[in-house]
Amino acid sequence: MSGFYLRGALVEFMPTPLIPIPNIIVFQFNPESMSHSWTQPEAPAAGPNQTTTNPLAVKGNPGESFSFTLSLDASDSIADGGASGALATISGVPSRLAALEMLLFPSSDTEGGLLGTVTAGIGAAFGAGGGGVKRKVPASTINTVLFVWGPGRIVPVRVTALTVTERLYDTLLNPTKAEVQITLRVLTDDELKHNTDLLKDLAKAANSYSHGLRQALAVANLVNSADSILGMLPI
Repeated sequence: MSGFYLRGALVEFMPTPLIPIPNIIVFQFNPESMSHSWTQPEAPAAGPNQTTTNPLAVKGNPGESFSFTLSLDASDSIADGGASGALATISGVPSRLAALEMLLFPSSDTEGGLLGTVTAGIGAAFGAGGGGVKRKVPASTINTVLFVWGPGRIVPVRVTALTVTERLYDTLLNPTKAEVQITLRVLTDDELKHNTDLLKDLAKAANSYSHGLRQALAVANLVNSADSILGMLPI
């Protein structure tokens, strides 16, 4: 596609002693399609003094998830040149795959642990700065991740599934093409209450922003409803 266009991204925030460092994973190509799913929570069970429960009652907001496939191509990065092209020439697409895979891993609480000392240099390969800055967060926790799909959809998510299909290989058997199926579950405000890092307010603000925009668009749809009603009137 020629010309400028927005690309989706996954932004992982890695707390450091000074300021949070973003590991920005910009999509090399935007997915051609995306599944956006909603699930309605079950009605709460009847209390000890109740024989029936309200069938319209719910425990909370509906669950929300996204699923899509990303395409990775080392030859496209090589053609673009720059640091990304040089990295693709040497190793194909494993660096991009590794950045996505690391979103699934809990971080180690040991300074020398592999997961606890992932540097922001990975983020530099995707457009973020701060190379060489280490992070250290509590064990068995996942860093805050934002799914950014244009200015109207920015939500905190957890990567729940990642399936990689490698297509072609170079002489060192590094994959040069790959397709990555990703499933994201949007975190609710109740779940974000367990987020103890400095970025919990940003994650909650992203949720509030997206839901507020959804409400505004629903109100705007009343214009279409009015037109439909007028079209049904026999006058």
